[in-house]
Amino acid sequence: MTAPAHIAMFSIAAHGHVNPSLEVIRELVARGHRVSYAIPPALAGKVAETGAEPKLWNSTLPGPDADPDAWGDSLLDNVEPFLDDAVQALPQIAEAYRGDEPDLVLYDIASYAGRVLAHRWKVPAISLSPCMVAWDGYEQEVAEPMWEEPKKTERGKAYYARFKAWLEENGITLHPDPFMGRPDRSLVLIPRALQPNADRVDERVYSFVGACQGDRGNEGDWQRPAGAEKVVLVSLGSAFTKQPAFYRECVKAFGDLPGWHLVLQIGRHVDPAELGDLPGNVEVHGWVPQLAVLRQADLFVTHAGAGGSQEGLVTATPMIAVPQAADQFVNADMLQGLGVARKVLTEEATAGMLRSIALALVDDPEVAARLAGLQARTEKEGGTQRAADLIEAELRR
Repeated sequence: MTAPAHIAMFSIAAHGHVNPSLEVIRELVARGHRVSYAIPPALAGKVAETGAEPKLWNSTLPGPDADPDAWGDSLLDNVEPFLDDAVQALPQIAEAYRGDEPDLVLYDIASYAGRVLAHRWKVPAISLSPCMVAWDGYEQEVAEPMWEEPKKTERGKAYYARFKAWLEENGITLHPDPFMGRPDRSLVLIPRALQPNADRVDERVYSFVGACQGDRGNEGDWQRPAGAEKVVLVSLGSAFTKQPAFYRECVKAFGDLPGWHLVLQIGRHVDPAELGDLPGNVEVHGWVPQLAVLRQADLFVTHAGAGGSQEGLVTATPMIAVPQAADQFVNADMLQGLGVARKVLTEEATAGMLRSIALALVDDPEVAARLAGLQARTEKEGGTQRAADLIEAELRR
């Protein structure tokens, strides 16, 4: 048995970063540990439901339901806000933990302050990655080509100089790149099947624990309508949902398809009126209990975020992957390579294409067999229980 400890979790106010950790946190609380969770107020309620103690701090990042346009377009537009937020968050969080330092730190990959504080407190730290991780050769194959041009600009040089100075102020001599991308220890909260070049990932550092999902009963339920022969869920997640033209194509694809029922999640930034007149077999929501719907669905049209991709695998649901940003393009390629999805770019996602792909996927016995195999492999990775076991193993060390 591991003696109860104070475990501190650090994350940002983004559903895709907080949600994957919640069941792990709930399990650690159930095992008798005191768990605190540094989080902005917008998601504090979700954290509190796990039994963890929210430690509140104010963030400068766009909120969890912000307009996608708030994130900008370029690589530097995307990364600068995270550094700005970390610099201003660090003194807030340090003050919240003054005299209450933890025995172990868990931190989301976007929470730079979490790793800095673990260094300052001289306690072990474990990264919780909600998405793919770096493999041997990642820097040369992906990071360096991606950063080659931005690093030549004055803005890029200033970003790295500021990041390096901030780390040095806190006693960290690592270059910003390995600080962000090369943790000492990491739990990867996705199935290994979704990891590119998984055979080149250092498993002494990274442990794939698969999907960490609970019953999600607190999110509500969903019932398959009587007479629905096929159900398709369309969801672009929580961040990149401002796609009214794409939703209209989905309505055209499935709205008059005999026997089909369409569940369409459109987020906060699209007015349902923009979709026009809707057939009776179409239901539109700002948000749905996704896992509850997927357990009864026959097809998932997804942006291929890490969370949605693994939920498709866990529920053995064929997917049409329509990536919007970041790692979603790689996830879409991985799903297509596994033979359980088709990747379609947003601008190519016409009603005719969506319908033809859908009809091919849902009736393909080979796709169903591959999904069943991946579902079984994912379950064997251990999920929440194994993640908690590995965290306790670090405590014993």
